[in-house]
Order: sequence, then structure tokens, then C-alpha cells
Amino acid sequence: MTAADAIAGLLAALDLDGLPETDGTPDRVARFWRAQLVSGHGVDPAEALGKLIPVAEPTVVSLTGIPFHGMCPHHLVPYFGEVHLAYEPADHIVGLGGLEALVAALSRRLVLQEQLCIDLVDALEAHLGARGTACAVEATHLCLILRGREPRRARVHTRLARGTLIGRPEVLPPVAASPRGEPR
Repeated sequence: MTAADAIAGLLAALDLDGLPETDGTPDRVARFWRAQLVSGHGVDPAEALGKLIPVAEPTVVSLTGIPFHGMCPHHLVPYFGEVHLAYEPADHIVGLGGLEALVAALSRRLVLQEQLCIDLVDALEAHLGARGTACAVEATHLCLILRGREPRRARVHTRLARGTLIGRPEVLPPVAASPRGEPR
């Protein structure tokens, strides 16, 4: 069975097949899911980070406000927001685009937000040998909002620090630093 067949089956099970609006929907949805929602499953985090760049005197690197979207594995609906990353390198850094690519690779999967935060820190440690790592993820979850719970603009915050960045809140923005809630 193909993904398009499964989506056609879902539409039929919900009595929504045969509507003029759903003509071509199974193929369109299957392509969209593969390209935009779960494309990170096939990406190696080390490849996403890219080439290691030697550094003579390591300083803490922070990249904040990285837009992302992920897929809730419990409800199969998106969540979206911003990731904030920081690391203290040992001997190497990566380009800032590599950090953005890492976020895309690890978030475009069926992954809980809490696990995404852990996965990002794990990748910085494993592939950069960073002395310290920190990550904060702020996200709006459609599974929370669409079920009508109040407040509807609720955001979920997860934070994790390891190594030399434990107890150094200045390396990441404070929780709820930005009231953004728009999809990216």
C-alpha cells in the first residue's frame, strides 16, 4: 500500500472521498508529508551539521530564533515555533547554516518536543565534541489548541543544558522571550 492509498482510505473512512475538493488530495498529501513533515527521518545529523571548522580559542556560540516545525507522534498534527541553541566548542565549530540544518533534520520527524530538545543537545555533543551544550524549544502545538483547551495561545517550553553550560542561563533567551505564535 502506498501513502496515497492510505490517505485515500482515510478519506473514505471519514466519508469524505468523492468530494470535488478532494480530487488529487491523496497524492498531494503524500508528497507534502514526505517533503515537509517527515523528511528529517532520512537525514544524518552529522551530515546536516556539515564540515567541522577548527577553532583556536573556543567561545560560546549561540544561535537563537531558529524557526522550525515538527509532527506530534501522538496526534499526527504539526507543532511549530523556535529553537535556541548554544554550545561551547572543544576544538571545532560548524557554520551557522549547519545548526539550522540540524534543527530541520531533527524536527521534521515524528518527534515529541521534549525528545527534540534532547536530540539536538545529543547531536551537538556527539558530532562536535562540545564541552557544553544548551537548547531551548518554544512551540505552539495544534493538538493542544485544536482540542479547545484554554488558553488557546499556550506555548510549550523545553530546556536542557549539559556540561559547561549548566547553570549559565545567559547563553539562551529567557522562557517566553517572544510572544510569537505564527507558523513558520
